[in-house]
Amino acid sequence: MNHRSPWIRRGAAVLGLSLLSACGMEGAEMPPAAPPPVTITIVQPESLSVTEVFPGRVAALRVAEIRPQVSGIVQRRLFEEGAEVRAGQPLFAINAAPFKAEAKVAAAALQRAEAALARAQQQVDRLAPLAKAEAVSRQSYDDALTERDLAAADVAQARATHERRKLDVAFSTVDAPISGRIDQALQTEGALVAANDSTPMARIVQIDQVYVDVRQPASALAAIRQQLEVAGAKGRASAAVPVTVLRSGGEPMDLKARVLFSGMSVDMGTGDVLLRVLVENPKRELLPGMFVRARLPMARYDGALRVPQQSVQRGPSGAQVWVLTPANEARLVDVTVGELTDHHYRVASGLRAGDRVVVTGMDRLSAGVKVDLATASAASTPDAAGRPVAAASAATVR
Repeated sequence: MNHRSPWIRRGAAVLGLSLLSACGMEGAEMPPAAPPPVTITIVQPESLSVTEVFPGRVAALRVAEIRPQVSGIVQRRLFEEGAEVRAGQPLFAINAAPFKAEAKVAAAALQRAEAALARAQQQVDRLAPLAKAEAVSRQSYDDALTERDLAAADVAQARATHERRKLDVAFSTVDAPISGRIDQALQTEGALVAANDSTPMARIVQIDQVYVDVRQPASALAAIRQQLEVAGAKGRASAAVPVTVLRSGGEPMDLKARVLFSGMSVDMGTGDVLLRVLVENPKRELLPGMFVRARLPMARYDGALRVPQQSVQRGPSGAQVWVLTPANEARLVDVTVGELTDHHYRVASGLRAGDRVVVTGMDRLSAGVKVDLATASAASTPDAAGRPVAAASAATVR
Protein backbone atom coordinates (compact mmCIF):
# COMPACT_ATOMS: atom_id res chain seq x y z
CA MET A 1 0.00 0.00 0.00
CA ASN A 2 1.42 3.34 -1.05
CA HIS A 3 1.32 5.85 1.80
CA ARG A 4 3.02 8.81 0.01
CA SER A 5 1.30 12.15 0.31
CA PRO A 6 -0.79 13.40 -2.63
CA TRP A 7 1.25 16.67 -2.57
CA ILE A 8 4.40 14.74 -3.30
CA ARG A 9 2.72 12.98 -6.20
CA ARG A 10 1.58 16.34 -7.63
CA GLY A 11 5.09 17.85 -7.34
CA ALA A 12 6.61 14.92 -9.18
CA ALA A 13 4.08 15.32 -11.96
CA VAL A 14 4.84 19.06 -12.37
CA LEU A 15 8.58 18.34 -12.40
CA GLY A 16 8.10 15.75 -15.08
CA LEU A 17 6.12 18.10 -17.26
CA SER A 18 8.82 20.76 -16.90
CA LEU A 19 11.53 18.34 -17.97
CA LEU A 20 9.51 17.27 -20.99
CA SER A 21 8.93 20.91 -21.98
CA ALA A 22 12.63 21.70 -21.67
CA CYS A 23 13.57 18.74 -23.78
CA GLY A 24 11.07 19.74 -26.42
CA MET A 25 12.43 23.33 -26.72
CA GLU A 26 16.04 22.23 -27.13
CA GLY A 27 17.34 23.34 -30.49
CA ALA A 28 14.61 26.04 -31.02
CA GLU A 29 15.95 29.59 -31.82
CA MET A 30 14.82 32.70 -29.84
CA PRO A 31 13.07 35.37 -31.98
CA PRO A 32 15.28 38.44 -32.69
CA ALA A 33 14.74 41.52 -30.50
CA ALA A 34 12.83 44.35 -32.15
CA PRO A 35 14.80 47.57 -32.86
CA PRO A 36 14.21 50.11 -30.09
CA PRO A 37 11.90 52.97 -31.16
CA VAL A 38 13.36 56.45 -30.80
CA THR A 39 12.45 60.03 -31.56
CA ILE A 40 14.98 62.25 -33.26
CA THR A 41 15.50 65.84 -34.27
CA ILE A 42 17.48 67.05 -37.24
CA VAL A 43 19.95 69.75 -36.24
CA GLN A 44 19.71 72.81 -38.47
CA PRO A 45 21.50 76.19 -38.14
CA GLU A 46 19.33 79.05 -36.96
CA SER A 47 19.63 82.61 -35.75
CA LEU A 48 19.75 82.70 -31.98
CA SER A 49 19.56 85.71 -29.69
CA VAL A 50 20.48 84.93 -26.11
CA THR A 51 18.99 87.36 -23.62
CA GLU A 52 18.85 87.55 -19.86
CA VAL A 53 16.43 89.30 -17.53
CA PHE A 54 17.71 91.45 -14.65
CA PRO A 55 15.87 93.55 -12.05
CA GLY A 56 16.21 97.31 -12.26
CA ARG A 57 14.98 100.51 -10.64
CA VAL A 58 13.63 103.57 -12.43
CA ALA A 59 15.34 106.93 -11.91
CA ALA A 60 14.36 110.31 -13.33
CA LEU A 61 16.38 111.70 -16.20
CA ARG A 62 16.78 115.03 -14.39
CA VAL A 63 15.64 116.32 -11.00
CA ALA A 64 15.53 120.06 -10.27
CA GLU A 65 15.01 121.43 -6.77
CA ILE A 66 13.21 124.77 -6.82
CA ARG A 67 14.95 127.21 -4.48
CA PRO A 68 14.52 130.97 -4.05
CA GLN A 69 17.29 133.38 -5.03
CA VAL A 70 15.98 136.19 -2.84
CA SER A 71 14.53 136.31 0.65
CA GLY A 72 10.90 137.24 1.18
CA ILE A 73 7.32 136.19 1.86
CA VAL A 74 5.66 133.76 -0.57
CA GLN A 75 2.52 135.44 -1.87
CA ARG A 76 1.17 132.92 -4.41
CA ARG A 77 1.67 129.42 -5.75
CA LEU A 78 1.27 129.52 -9.52
CA PHE A 79 1.04 125.81 -10.42
CA GLU A 80 -1.06 122.71 -9.79
CA GLU A 81 0.70 120.00 -7.84
CA GLY A 82 1.51 116.99 -10.01
CA ALA A 83 1.06 118.94 -13.26
CA GLU A 84 3.41 119.13 -16.21
CA VAL A 85 5.36 122.40 -16.29
CA ARG A 86 7.60 123.85 -18.97
CA ALA A 87 10.97 125.50 -18.57
CA GLY A 88 10.58 129.19 -17.63
CA GLN A 89 7.02 128.81 -16.30
CA PRO A 90 6.37 130.88 -13.12
CA LEU A 91 5.91 128.70 -10.05
CA PHE A 92 5.98 130.98 -6.97
CA ALA A 93 5.51 134.72 -6.47
CA ILE A 94 7.51 136.31 -3.63
CA ASN A 95 6.56 139.77 -2.37
CA ALA A 96 8.45 142.04 -4.76
CA ALA A 97 7.62 145.43 -3.18
CA PRO A 98 10.93 145.79 -1.25
CA PHE A 99 12.93 144.86 -4.33
CA LYS A 100 11.06 147.33 -6.52
CA ALA A 101 11.75 150.10 -4.01
CA GLU A 102 15.45 149.27 -3.94
CA ALA A 103 15.45 149.24 -7.73
CA LYS A 104 14.01 152.77 -7.76
CA VAL A 105 16.72 153.92 -5.33
CA ALA A 106 19.35 152.39 -7.57
CA ALA A 107 17.81 154.07 -10.61
CA ALA A 108 17.98 157.45 -8.90
CA ALA A 109 21.63 156.90 -7.95
CA LEU A 110 22.38 156.02 -11.55
CA GLN A 111 20.67 159.16 -12.75
CA ARG A 112 22.70 161.30 -10.30
CA ALA A 113 25.95 159.65 -11.42
CA GLU A 114 25.10 160.25 -15.08
CA ALA A 115 24.46 163.94 -14.31
CA ALA A 116 27.82 164.23 -12.58
CA LEU A 117 29.48 162.63 -15.57
CA ALA A 118 27.83 165.10 -17.96
CA ARG A 119 29.01 168.02 -15.82
CA ALA A 120 32.58 166.68 -15.71
CA GLN A 121 32.54 166.19 -19.46
CA GLN A 122 31.44 169.79 -19.98
CA GLN A 123 34.31 170.99 -17.82
CA VAL A 124 36.76 169.00 -19.91
CA ASP A 125 35.29 170.40 -23.10
CA ARG A 126 35.69 174.02 -21.84
CA LEU A 127 39.27 173.56 -20.65
CA ALA A 128 40.50 171.66 -23.70
CA PRO A 129 40.89 174.73 -26.06
CA LEU A 130 42.22 176.87 -23.21
CA ALA A 131 44.84 174.31 -22.34
CA LYS A 132 45.81 174.11 -25.98
CA ALA A 133 46.26 177.90 -26.07
CA GLU A 134 48.07 177.72 -22.73
CA ALA A 135 45.45 180.00 -21.23
CA VAL A 136 45.09 177.63 -18.26
CA SER A 137 47.61 175.46 -16.56
CA ARG A 138 48.10 171.87 -17.63
CA GLN A 139 47.36 170.81 -14.06
CA SER A 140 43.84 172.25 -14.20
CA TYR A 141 43.10 170.39 -17.43
CA ASP A 142 44.45 167.12 -16.03
CA ASP A 143 42.29 167.51 -12.92
CA ALA A 144 39.23 167.96 -15.12
CA LEU A 145 40.06 164.76 -17.03
CA THR A 146 40.44 162.89 -13.76
CA GLU A 147 37.10 164.14 -12.47
CA ARG A 148 35.45 163.00 -15.70
CA ASP A 149 36.94 159.52 -15.45
CA LEU A 150 35.84 159.21 -11.81
CA ALA A 151 32.34 160.28 -12.77
CA ALA A 152 32.30 157.65 -15.53
CA ALA A 153 33.32 155.00 -13.00
CA ASP A 154 30.53 156.12 -10.66
CA VAL A 155 28.06 155.74 -13.52
CA ALA A 156 29.24 152.21 -14.22
CA GLN A 157 28.92 151.28 -10.56
CA ALA A 158 25.47 152.80 -10.25
CA ARG A 159 24.34 151.03 -13.42
CA ALA A 160 25.53 147.66 -12.08
CA THR A 161 23.73 148.26 -8.79
CA HIS A 162 20.58 149.13 -10.69
CA GLU A 163 20.84 145.95 -12.77
CA ARG A 164 21.30 143.91 -9.60
CA ARG A 165 18.20 145.43 -8.04
CA LYS A 166 16.23 144.69 -11.19
CA LEU A 167 17.40 141.08 -10.97
CA ASP A 168 16.05 140.90 -7.42
CA VAL A 169 12.69 142.05 -8.76
CA ALA A 170 12.84 139.35 -11.45
CA PHE A 171 13.93 136.70 -8.92
CA SER A 172 10.86 137.44 -6.83
CA THR A 173 9.06 135.27 -9.38
CA VAL A 174 10.48 131.75 -9.12
CA ASP A 175 10.51 130.03 -12.54
CA ALA A 176 10.87 126.40 -13.53
CA PRO A 177 14.46 125.65 -14.62
CA ILE A 178 13.48 122.53 -16.61
CA SER A 179 10.38 120.98 -18.13
CA GLY A 180 8.81 118.04 -16.34
CA ARG A 181 6.33 116.97 -13.70
CA ILE A 182 6.29 119.03 -10.50
CA ASP A 183 5.69 117.39 -7.15
CA GLN A 184 3.80 118.83 -4.22
CA ALA A 185 4.72 122.29 -2.95
CA LEU A 186 6.99 122.24 0.09
CA GLN A 187 6.37 125.92 0.88
CA THR A 188 2.96 127.53 1.16
CA GLU A 189 1.66 131.09 0.87
CA GLY A 190 2.85 133.26 3.73
CA ALA A 191 6.03 131.30 4.33
CA LEU A 192 9.28 133.20 4.75
CA VAL A 193 11.92 131.85 2.38
CA ALA A 194 15.58 132.72 2.04
CA ALA A 195 18.21 132.17 -0.61
CA ASN A 196 20.22 129.91 1.71
CA ASP A 197 17.35 127.65 2.78
CA SER A 198 18.17 123.95 2.89
CA THR A 199 14.58 122.91 2.08
CA PRO A 200 13.51 123.42 -1.52
CA MET A 201 10.19 125.00 -2.40
CA ALA A 202 9.29 122.12 -4.77
CA ARG A 203 10.89 119.52 -7.03
CA ILE A 204 10.56 118.93 -10.77
CA VAL A 205 11.36 115.54 -12.27
CA GLN A 206 11.84 115.03 -15.99
CA ILE A 207 10.35 111.64 -16.89
CA ASP A 208 9.65 111.84 -20.62
CA GLN A 209 12.90 109.88 -20.59
CA VAL A 210 13.97 107.84 -17.58
CA TYR A 211 16.91 105.75 -16.49
CA VAL A 212 16.61 102.13 -15.43
CA ASP A 213 19.59 101.16 -13.28
CA VAL A 214 20.24 97.44 -13.72
CA ARG A 215 22.44 95.42 -11.38
CA GLN A 216 23.98 92.18 -12.66
CA PRO A 217 26.97 89.96 -11.84
CA ALA A 218 30.39 91.12 -12.94
CA SER A 219 30.72 87.93 -14.99
CA ALA A 220 28.25 89.42 -17.49
CA LEU A 221 30.43 92.47 -18.10
CA ALA A 222 32.37 90.84 -20.95
CA ALA A 223 29.17 89.92 -22.80
CA ILE A 224 27.78 93.45 -22.46
CA ARG A 225 31.03 94.98 -23.69
CA GLN A 226 30.99 92.65 -26.67
CA GLN A 227 27.45 93.74 -27.51
CA LEU A 228 28.50 97.40 -27.24
CA GLU A 229 31.43 96.78 -29.57
CA VAL A 230 29.12 95.09 -32.08
CA ALA A 231 26.71 98.01 -31.87
CA GLY A 232 29.55 100.47 -32.40
CA ALA A 233 30.81 98.50 -35.40
CA LYS A 234 27.35 98.71 -36.95
CA GLY A 235 27.32 102.49 -36.53
CA ARG A 236 24.52 102.73 -33.99
CA ALA A 237 24.11 106.00 -32.15
CA SER A 238 26.22 106.19 -29.01
CA ALA A 239 27.21 102.53 -29.50
CA ALA A 240 24.04 101.49 -27.64
CA VAL A 241 22.50 98.05 -27.20
CA PRO A 242 18.68 97.80 -27.40
CA VAL A 243 16.91 96.62 -24.25
CA THR A 244 13.36 95.39 -23.58
CA VAL A 245 11.66 96.64 -20.42
CA LEU A 246 9.26 94.11 -18.85
CA ARG A 247 6.25 94.65 -16.62
CA SER A 248 5.93 92.92 -13.27
CA GLY A 249 4.04 90.09 -14.97
CA GLY A 250 6.75 89.61 -17.59
CA GLU A 251 4.95 91.31 -20.49
CA PRO A 252 7.22 93.52 -22.62
CA MET A 253 6.45 97.23 -22.64
CA ASP A 254 6.31 99.13 -25.92
CA LEU A 255 9.13 101.48 -24.95
CA LYS A 256 12.41 102.12 -26.70
CA ALA A 257 15.39 101.48 -24.44
CA ARG A 258 19.13 101.17 -24.86
CA VAL A 259 22.19 100.59 -22.71
CA LEU A 260 24.38 103.63 -22.21
CA PHE A 261 28.10 102.92 -22.28
CA SER A 262 28.73 105.95 -20.07
CA GLY A 263 26.42 104.43 -17.42
CA MET A 264 28.47 101.27 -16.90
CA SER A 265 30.30 100.96 -13.59
CA VAL A 266 31.14 98.43 -10.87
CA ASP A 267 29.67 98.70 -7.38
CA MET A 268 32.55 98.91 -4.91
CA GLY A 269 30.50 97.26 -2.18
CA THR A 270 29.04 94.23 -3.96
CA GLY A 271 31.22 93.96 -7.06
CA ASP A 272 28.13 93.89 -9.28
CA VAL A 273 28.02 95.69 -12.61
CA LEU A 274 25.68 98.66 -12.67
CA LEU A 275 24.22 99.37 -16.10
CA ARG A 276 22.26 102.50 -16.92
CA VAL A 277 19.49 101.98 -19.45
CA LEU A 278 17.91 105.02 -21.13
CA VAL A 279 14.18 104.47 -21.73
CA GLU A 280 11.81 106.61 -23.78
CA ASN A 281 8.78 107.28 -21.56
CA PRO A 282 6.35 109.47 -23.54
CA LYS A 283 3.22 108.22 -21.72
CA ARG A 284 4.82 108.50 -18.25
CA GLU A 285 4.27 104.78 -17.64
CA LEU A 286 7.49 104.53 -15.65
CA LEU A 287 7.82 106.62 -12.52
CA PRO A 288 10.95 107.21 -10.44
CA GLY A 289 11.42 104.57 -7.77
CA MET A 290 9.52 101.81 -9.59
CA PHE A 291 11.08 98.35 -9.80
CA VAL A 292 11.02 96.79 -13.27
CA ARG A 293 12.87 94.08 -15.15
CA ALA A 294 15.06 94.59 -18.18
CA ARG A 295 15.85 92.00 -20.82
CA LEU A 296 19.39 92.52 -22.06
CA PRO A 297 20.96 90.81 -25.08
CA MET A 298 23.95 88.77 -24.01
CA ALA A 299 24.97 87.13 -27.30
CA ARG A 300 23.82 86.56 -30.85
CA TYR A 301 24.64 83.66 -33.18
CA ASP A 302 23.74 83.60 -36.88
CA GLY A 303 24.21 79.84 -37.40
CA ALA A 304 23.60 78.25 -34.01
CA LEU A 305 22.97 74.52 -33.65
CA ARG A 306 20.59 73.60 -30.85
CA VAL A 307 19.45 70.30 -29.35
CA PRO A 308 16.78 69.62 -26.71
CA GLN A 309 18.01 69.57 -23.14
CA GLN A 310 16.80 66.00 -22.58
CA SER A 311 18.94 64.67 -25.43
CA VAL A 312 22.18 65.69 -23.69
CA GLN A 313 23.75 63.17 -21.36
CA ARG A 314 26.62 63.74 -18.95
CA GLY A 315 29.46 61.25 -19.03
CA PRO A 316 33.01 61.05 -17.69
CA SER A 317 34.27 63.02 -20.69
CA GLY A 318 31.53 65.64 -20.48
CA ALA A 319 28.35 66.20 -22.50
CA GLN A 320 27.31 63.51 -25.00
CA VAL A 321 24.43 62.93 -27.41
CA TRP A 322 23.26 59.92 -29.41
CA VAL A 323 23.50 60.47 -33.17
CA LEU A 324 22.19 58.17 -35.92
CA THR A 325 24.40 57.18 -38.83
CA PRO A 326 23.00 56.98 -42.39
CA ALA A 327 22.34 53.28 -41.67
CA ASN A 328 20.21 54.23 -38.62
CA GLU A 329 22.82 52.94 -36.21
CA ALA A 330 23.26 54.72 -32.88
CA ARG A 331 26.56 56.42 -32.13
CA LEU A 332 27.54 58.34 -28.95
CA VAL A 333 29.18 61.67 -29.74
CA ASP A 334 31.02 64.06 -27.38
CA VAL A 335 29.76 67.65 -27.70
CA THR A 336 30.51 71.02 -26.17
CA VAL A 337 27.35 72.80 -25.08
CA GLY A 338 26.83 76.49 -24.51
CA GLU A 339 23.81 78.47 -23.31
CA LEU A 340 20.63 76.75 -22.18
CA THR A 341 17.70 78.59 -23.74
CA ASP A 342 14.07 77.44 -23.78
CA HIS A 343 15.07 73.91 -22.72
CA HIS A 344 17.57 73.71 -25.60
CA TYR A 345 21.36 73.68 -25.46
CA ARG A 346 23.43 75.52 -28.00
CA VAL A 347 26.05 73.09 -29.30
CA ALA A 348 29.37 74.84 -29.75
CA SER A 349 31.20 71.83 -31.20
CA GLY A 350 30.69 68.15 -31.91
CA LEU A 351 27.72 68.32 -34.29
CA ARG A 352 27.17 69.42 -37.85
CA ALA A 353 24.11 70.70 -39.66
CA GLY A 354 21.89 67.82 -40.71
CA ASP A 355 22.93 65.42 -37.92
CA ARG A 356 20.10 63.34 -36.49
CA VAL A 357 20.10 63.51 -32.71
CA VAL A 358 18.09 61.09 -30.58
CA VAL A 359 15.67 62.84 -28.24
CA THR A 360 13.73 60.00 -26.62
CA GLY A 361 14.52 56.31 -26.21
CA MET A 362 18.19 56.75 -25.32
CA ASP A 363 17.92 54.35 -22.38
CA ARG A 364 17.55 51.42 -24.78
CA LEU A 365 20.47 52.35 -27.02
CA SER A 366 23.98 51.01 -27.24
CA ALA A 367 26.79 51.73 -29.70
CA GLY A 368 26.04 50.29 -33.15
CA VAL A 369 22.46 49.21 -32.48
CA LYS A 370 19.92 49.91 -35.20
CA VAL A 371 16.82 51.84 -34.28
CA ASP A 372 13.24 52.08 -35.46
CA LEU A 373 12.33 55.49 -36.88
CA ALA A 374 8.68 54.70 -37.40
CA THR A 375 7.64 57.18 -34.71
CA ALA A 376 10.35 59.73 -35.42
CA SER A 377 9.59 63.37 -36.20
CA ALA A 378 12.55 64.55 -38.21
CA ALA A 379 11.05 67.89 -39.23
CA SER A 380 10.39 69.20 -35.74
CA THR A 381 12.16 69.75 -32.46
CA PRO A 382 10.64 68.07 -29.37
CA ASP A 383 10.17 70.14 -26.27
CA ALA A 384 11.16 69.21 -22.72
CA ALA A 385 8.26 66.74 -22.52
CA GLY A 386 9.13 65.07 -25.83
CA ARG A 387 6.34 66.72 -27.81
CA PRO A 388 7.32 67.97 -31.29
CA VAL A 389 7.33 71.74 -31.50
CA ALA A 390 8.63 74.25 -34.02
CA ALA A 391 12.26 75.25 -33.60
CA ALA A 392 12.66 78.62 -31.92
CA SER A 393 14.85 81.38 -33.30
CA ALA A 394 15.28 83.33 -30.07
CA ALA A 395 15.38 82.31 -26.43
CA THR A 396 15.46 83.81 -22.99
CA VAL A 397 17.40 82.72 -19.93
CA ARG A 398 15.27 83.00 -16.80
